[in-house]
Amino acid sequence: MSQPPPQQGFGAPYEPRPGVYGDPGQPPQPPNRPSGGRSHGRLVGLFAAVLAGVLVIGAGVWFAVGGDDGSDGKKPLAKETAEPEQPGAESNGKKTPAAEAAEINKGRKEGEAKVRWIQKNGVDVPLGASALGPWTTGGIVAKAMYRTVSGYSLEDGSQKWSLRLPADVCAAPTRPTADGKIVIGLLTDTSADTEENCDKLQMIDLATGEAGWSVTIDRAPNNDMLRYVIMAISGDVVTIGGLGRAEAYRVSDGKRLWGKLPGPCEVEGFAGGSVMLASVNCPARSKGEVDQEVRRVEPVTGRTLWTYKVRKGWNVDAVHSVDPPVIFLRKGPLVGGTSAIAVLNDDGTFRSQPAAGGDALEGRCPGKERELGWNLDICMGAAVDTDTDTLYVATKPRPAGRSFTNDVVAFDMSTGKKKWKVPSPATQTLMPLRVEGGKVLLYLSPPDPRTKGVGGGIMALGPQGGTPRPVLRHPASAAATERAFEEAIVLHADGRSLLMLPQVSGETDEEELELRTMIAFGD
Repeated sequence: MSQPPPQQGFGAPYEPRPGVYGDPGQPPQPPNRPSGGRSHGRLVGLFAAVLAGVLVIGAGVWFAVGGDDGSDGKKPLAKETAEPEQPGAESNGKKTPAAEAAEINKGRKEGEAKVRWIQKNGVDVPLGASALGPWTTGGIVAKAMYRTVSGYSLEDGSQKWSLRLPADVCAAPTRPTADGKIVIGLLTDTSADTEENCDKLQMIDLATGEAGWSVTIDRAPNNDMLRYVIMAISGDVVTIGGLGRAEAYRVSDGKRLWGKLPGPCEVEGFAGGSVMLASVNCPARSKGEVDQEVRRVEPVTGRTLWTYKVRKGWNVDAVHSVDPPVIFLRKGPLVGGTSAIAVLNDDGTFRSQPAAGGDALEGRCPGKERELGWNLDICMGAAVDTDTDTLYVATKPRPAGRSFTNDVVAFDMSTGKKKWKVPSPATQTLMPLRVEGGKVLLYLSPPDPRTKGVGGGIMALGPQGGTPRPVLRHPASAAATERAFEEAIVLHADGRSLLMLPQVSGETDEEELELRTMIAFGD
């Protein structure tokens, strides 16, 4: 039993934003550090902003492939690269990603891993763009932006295929199926009298880039508005939730399995993996208010197996583990609210609440960095070890020099009591990824610019705490490049690590084009 299963080739990261279950004052926010997490209020706020015409959703492409962006009604086609695209020399004299990687590797010291490859955005994206993914299968890592889904070699970063889509990508699950399939959401065509809706689904084989089935969700019966949706995959089932709507389809053939759950409650979204959990809003006794529930749902039938009623006034913000269920809750606004973690038993009954004490627990949710992909299971920073009944959580970063530092706290999941706390190195932060071989793996950020000779990397802590031990040392010569990957999504497996930016933007077109968007480490 564990968190949702990792993707092939790279382990899926997880992280929460817990705190004290109550209303104590929150410690001051570190400067220039946006608060993470997500909530029903956030989704509603985004929805309201669209109606008010004040929210602009960015769009863009990782690697453009020739052709018209418009929809011609034809099935999207994957364009396979005949000869793998390798970063080469540029006429404007700018340093290429390949040259940057080579320069970094020249400066690496004994025991440090090499930079396998670096990728830049390379495309002028209008107003910035959200990146969905990364998803791995076999030797491929794929990501989606704007109207393109592209697959790259994990070995050298060369582009293996690129799938041009007829419309903007608007949603996607955090993880693919075990056999490397993903289903993404696309915006439907709009006219002057209709709102954009994320109601077209497209299945894609991540190994080949081949487009499979597609379907448009029928909105007529309920006049649903599906602009911001939450997607998840559990087994061979993909679910779509958000703003009251729930749909489930079979990934292998696109068959619709079920729709709205029975009763007056509405689904906010699902979290996938070995178990499927749903965040549900139900009418409260007080008019205009809602009560929240967490339900375990049978993926194929939609049948509710158990229900956990969230304490009144609290919202489900994220799901950090589905088996056992570890739920991040929030009370109050997205910024400045109070947060907590609830650990549940397998039958949905309350088990414990980690007692943070004076520590401000926090996770990293890439959704806060982008306007798309606010999935319930997207957050990183917490890891579950069922063998030792331990939950590992990161604390909120606090200022340290020109950077930040934090701690990792271990809790007994049966009692919620703190086992130990381990500090990060000065001017660096630690973020739990997952448990492997009885140890928690953590991402160590690079230090501030004044700290020389030190890089980031992947570290490990045993169940008794102690000093973090290096598993994969990123070269100190890569620290400046790695620092630019702020709030990155981090994957690690098989002795290698991968960082991806969840949002692409720049002050100028040139800055946006040159932005480094993925970097891979390992020998």
